[in-house]
Amino acid sequence: MSKILTVFGATGNQGGSVIRAVLADPALSKEFKIRGITRDASKPAAKELAAKGVEVVKASRLYVAVNADMSSVQAAAPAVEGAHTVFLVTNFWESMSTDTEVAQGKAVTDASKAAGVKHLIFSSLINTTEASKGRLPNISHFDGKARIETYIRGSGVPGTFVLPGMFMSGFAGMIRKQDDGSYSINIPEGVSVDNARTPLFDAVADAGKFVKAAIKHFPSSTNKRIYAATDYYSPARLLSEFSEVMDKPARANTVSHDTFKSFFSPPAAQEILENWLLLESPGYYGGADLSESLALLDEKPTSWKDFVAQNKAKWL
Repeated sequence: MSKILTVFGATGNQGGSVIRAVLADPALSKEFKIRGITRDASKPAAKELAAKGVEVVKASRLYVAVNADMSSVQAAAPAVEGAHTVFLVTNFWESMSTDTEVAQGKAVTDASKAAGVKHLIFSSLINTTEASKGRLPNISHFDGKARIETYIRGSGVPGTFVLPGMFMSGFAGMIRKQDDGSYSINIPEGVSVDNARTPLFDAVADAGKFVKAAIKHFPSSTNKRIYAATDYYSPARLLSEFSEVMDKPARANTVSHDTFKSFFSPPAAQEILENWLLLESPGYYGGADLSESLALLDEKPTSWKDFVAQNKAKWL
C-alpha cells in the first residue's frame, strides 16, 4: 500500500512544485499517494488539482484537494491523518503576523506528532536577528520560520528543513525597463554590487527537486538543512547575465534607505530593506555552503540565465 505524502500549499509555488516533482518521479510516484492541502477548495486551481486526482486514482496514484487550515491542531488533524511524510510551507505575507505564522507551524507539528507522522519537511529560513547579532531585527518572515524550525526540532517528529533562496520571480518587479530600453534595479546603500551574495531559487521549477532530495535521503536527512538555491549571485553578476540574455544594458542604482523604503508599502518597507542588507552581512544563509545540498539533487536546478531566457516576456 502506498504511503501518504501530505503537501500544504498545494496550489502555491512551492507546494505545487513538490506535487509535480513527486508525480513525475518514477519511484516516488509509486511509493507515495499525494494529499494536497488548500484552504480554499473552491479556487479554480484547487478544482483543477482535484480533477487531476480523479485521473491519477486510475493510475494507482491519489491526489486529493483537502479543505483544511492550520489554525489549530484540530483543524490540521485531517490533513495529516495517516500520513507518512508531510511537506509544510507557511505564508507570513498572508497575515503579516509572526505570531500567526508560528502558531500555524506549531499546530501542524503537534497534529503530525499526534498522527504518528514519520517525516516532517518544513520550508524554513534562518533566524536573522540572531545571525546579525540584533542588527537586523525586523525580517519577520525569516525569524518566524526559524522559530517553527526550532519547535519541530524539539517536538520529537523527525524533521528536514528546506531553506528556499531568494525567488527569481521576485526580480520581475525589481528589474525595471527604462525609457531608453535599458534596465535598472534599485539597491539600498550598504549593499555591495560586487560582494553581496544572493542565493537564487526558481520556486516553481525547483522547490520539488530539493524536497525530493529530502524524501529520497530520509532518514539520513533527518535534522539536516537543505539550502534550496542554484548558486550565489552578486548583484553585478545577476545584472551581467540578465543583460546578456536580454541583449540590453542593465545597471544597479544605489539609493538611500529612505528612498528604497519608499518603493514598498509601509508595513513591509523596513522588512524588505533589512532583507537586502542581510545579503551583505551576515548573508542570506549566514554564509552556508551550497555544495552539500546541491549534491543531493538528481536534477539540476534552474540557473538565473535560463530563468531569464524562459521568462523574457516578464521584462519586455
